[in-house]
Amino acid sequence: MTGSKDQAISGEASETEVAEELHGETSNKAKEKAHKKEGLRERLKAAEAKAEANYERLQRVTADFENYKKRSEREMNEFRKFANKSLIKEILPIVDNLERALATEHEKNEDAFKGIREGVEMTLKGLMDSLERFGVVRMETLGKPFDPNFHQAVSQEESEKHPENTVLHELQKGYMLRDRLVRPPMVVVSKRPDAKAEVKPERVGDKSETKITVH
Repeated sequence: MTGSKDQAISGEASETEVAEELHGETSNKAKEKAHKKEGLRERLKAAEAKAEANYERLQRVTADFENYKKRSEREMNEFRKFANKSLIKEILPIVDNLERALATEHEKNEDAFKGIREGVEMTLKGLMDSLERFGVVRMETLGKPFDPNFHQAVSQEESEKHPENTVLHELQKGYMLRDRLVRPPMVVVSKRPDAKAEVKPERVGDKSETKITVH
């Protein structure tokens, strides 16, 4: 009987050991599985963070490229608007000569002069129409305040009828290419009868201009 009991006890001990061993293996596998799962979570978070950073970088690059495109378009439009400025400056003296021809009076052979005048008027009108199509605008200065940013003053004239620093005469017309000065008008500016003028040459646009200081 004693031998049977010992065998029974020994069998139970063996089963317990096997059960504990199996439990240990299961626990280790569970830990290993949990560890792997945690590693996958961390890798997923890192991948998501990297993807978000790349997306933000892509958005910045896209925004920079769009800004570059808009800036390039503005610069190209600006170039197209004012590309003919040099050509226009060369043409304006021709306009001046035509206007002087029209201002000349001829007492002799009025009929011949009338025909010439009509031809010059038509030429001048066609030329001015062409310039206007390119955005050239003639400046209106008579009776307006003198502005050293746009006018070239060549002298002063005493006047009691006009406010001080008013444009009295226009010796040469000024022109704008859209909103940019091509050539400043040469003007005579009013001053008080008792005022002393100090004339100083300065720069306006591409030419020197005379700034007038009244004391």
